[in-house]
Amino acid sequence: MRVDLFDFELPPELIALRPAKPRDAARMLVAEGEAPFADRHVRDLPGLLRRGDVLVFNDTRVIPAQLEGRRGEARIGATLHKRIDLRRWQAFVRNAKRLRDGDRIDFGKDVSALAEQRHADGSWTLAFEGAEPVEVLLERAGTMPLPPYIAGKRPTDAEDRRDYQTMFAAQDGAVAAPTAALHFTPDLIQALADAGIGRETLTLHVGAGTFLPVKVEDTAAHAMHAEWGRIDADTAARLNAVRAAGGRLIAVGTTSLRLLESAADEDGTIRPFEGDTAIFITPGYRFRAIDGLMTNFHLPRSTLFMLVSALMGLERMQAVYGHAIGEGYRFYSYGDSSLLLP
Repeated sequence: MRVDLFDFELPPELIALRPAKPRDAARMLVAEGEAPFADRHVRDLPGLLRRGDVLVFNDTRVIPAQLEGRRGEARIGATLHKRIDLRRWQAFVRNAKRLRDGDRIDFGKDVSALAEQRHADGSWTLAFEGAEPVEVLLERAGTMPLPPYIAGKRPTDAEDRRDYQTMFAAQDGAVAAPTAALHFTPDLIQALADAGIGRETLTLHVGAGTFLPVKVEDTAAHAMHAEWGRIDADTAARLNAVRAAGGRLIAVGTTSLRLLESAADEDGTIRPFEGDTAIFITPGYRFRAIDGLMTNFHLPRSTLFMLVSALMGLERMQAVYGHAIGEGYRFYSYGDSSLLLP
């Protein structure tokens, strides 16, 4: 499909630079089938789902994967986006033209790495020096990797260490938050439980590739970046039991959705999964594992807007986004939410 079909104009003032407080006070646009849109709030979710439904969350934890350093006199910025092994990470590098294989980058605070290999997509393998775990080094020298549409408008600060992390965060490894789950609070989770709505977790370590623009003219030519995920056998069995009993699986975020769909057989059975997924969902895709999606509002021409268009239909999503823009919904990672029920 032509990528320009997924373009739209977004007033810059609708890009949220801070999250709603409290988190579940964010607005939520509900689109169910062909019914008229409903303007609600995230805290209304228990009344919008059915007893027996299950929300599926991503329990990845964002690490401070943004680094600023020097190679000699040259300033080098690095955003880690995929672990290779205990000491090596693949990274997007700013000012990469100043790097050569074997160069040493000093990130300060006794943290350094060797530029080991440049990849075809322009990223680099960085090999961190020393014996301390890389996670310890990042806590010392790194900052939270806010999306470029936020980081370009204000500096990262101490609030982001808390705000850009979900209440479910448990497994270190993401360099971007599964932002749909940023809206949840303990009180909301209790209200959902009281309404008979369950929850399950899986792990997908979100990479910085999620923010990369689609630069080709046709979706068939776009190469997705791989991300590592895991669904254990017990979780897969419980998810299958939910659908067998007539409940719906509602993915909280596109990351949860992509991993569920990667793990599903043709008949919709979810299998245990551990490994990389580079699934790219565009209109025409037949969903097998999920019955709905809660997600924030995405960038124009992005793979995530293509995904929601596959779920609901392109014309329907163009109408959803037109309504959201007209009603002043806040967009992107710190913005408002939508509940999409095809």
